Amino acid sequence: MSDGGPATVLLVDDEEPLVRLYENYLEERYRVVTATSGEAALSVADESVDVALLDRRMPGMHGREVLRGLREADVDCRVAMLTAVEPTAAIVDMPFDDYCIKPVDQAELEALVELLLERATYDEQSQRFFALASKKATLEVAGERSTPEYEELCAELAEVRREIDATLDAVGAEAAFTDLA
Repeated sequence: MSDGGPATVLLVDDEEPLVRLYENYLEERYRVVTATSGEAALSVADESVDVALLDRRMPGMHGREVLRGLREADVDCRVAMLTAVEPTAAIVDMPFDDYCIKPVDQAELEALVELLLERATYDEQSQRFFALASKKATLEVAGERSTPEYEELCAELAEVRREIDATLDAVGAEAAFTDLA
């Protein structure tokens, strides 16, 4: 997106027909790069990728490992797990931005990409807040509220919210004093 062109979306799923379907959904609005394995995804992922949509369960390299590889390679993109795998408390420590259960239709897929592109414009603290809020909502829908991981996630989310509130309070106070000058 930085070059003024369309955003680049990386689609990763071992089911090639599904990759082609999603590519057809998105190709008119975005530059779409596809991969049908985790290894292939990491070989094509670079600084041009704005959004990555990862399947979680693939033969060979799982989506969790691809996600880790993207983060370790400092590929600065927003990531959604787009998967048929029902979420469990194990997702809490995965550094993704959103979690979506397949199947999805074109409108849902486009909305997910747009949401992630919007979040990419937020500061790091706000991105963290929304990623945590997404995990919390995902676990609640899956009925995973009574785990230690869920409780830790809620505590972390509350802490980030306090940090954001403190930042907003400080900015408000600075603006008030600036107006006096």
